[in-house]
Amino acid sequence: MNVLRSIDDIRSQVRQWRQAGLRVGVVPTMGALHKGHLSLVEAALLGCDRVVATIFVNPLQFGPADDFRIYPRDEATDARKLDEKGCHALFAPSEAEMFPDGITALKDFKTVVHVSQLTEGLCGAFRPGHFDGVTTIVAKLFGIVQPDAAYFGEKDYQQLLVIRRMCRDLNIPVEVVPVPTVRESDGLAMSSRNQYLSPEERHIAPLLYQTLRGVAERLTAGDDKLDSTLSNARRALLDAGFTKVDYITAADVETLEPLESLKRLKSGARVFAAAWLGQTRLIDNVPAT
Repeated sequence: MNVLRSIDDIRSQVRQWRQAGLRVGVVPTMGALHKGHLSLVEAALLGCDRVVATIFVNPLQFGPADDFRIYPRDEATDARKLDEKGCHALFAPSEAEMFPDGITALKDFKTVVHVSQLTEGLCGAFRPGHFDGVTTIVAKLFGIVQPDAAYFGEKDYQQLLVIRRMCRDLNIPVEVVPVPTVRESDGLAMSSRNQYLSPEERHIAPLLYQTLRGVAERLTAGDDKLDSTLSNARRALLDAGFTKVDYITAADVETLEPLESLKRLKSGARVFAAAWLGQTRLIDNVPAT
């Protein structure tokens, strides 16, 4: 596997592949790779002739209170995992390569990609500017790598829809491919931030998935008392030891509009939650219909 750090080098590599008539896929990551990330690489290898993984801890998507400085970084281990999976290239640029003007704060960035509506609820309501940081850096990566397809996990379902919408609205010729959430044996969605959890918190964490599944099962069975079902689910998480629940809600799978009842269902529903265990924020979602 080639490890490339400059924009010129990754463009040159992809250009050679394209000239050979090969289909190129990209897996954008911030490193600290786990089985969830590697499942994206596996999906890309099935759908493409050549696969590029990117590792870049993006400062634009972190707020002032977020964990940018302590976000886990272990490029050597990540590179080994990617190589063992058969990834063809790793693009791991420096901040200086991605931001030659030295601007790494979203508020100071001169060009920002903003997707409206889809970013207003769920995590967007609790992390102002986060999705602008995501879409701006992903647009840059797409422009640099110029892939045919990009692979994103359904654990970050809102992000998946936002990036898909960005590509549609800006006519970016990249197929955005969803990949199902990979979970631990007890149901906890795999995340780089899971390593922040203490042993006690790790014991509690799978209850988030279990609670979401319970809500989804009630909705699938035709439960029309959505408000009380969600309220009870929130209380169950807090009683179990979660320190704060940002949201737990059911929403339309395409618009992310909250469902007031099953009568408003348009294209299917998912149940979404974001909750805190100590200093660690966990997100998850499951299909409801």
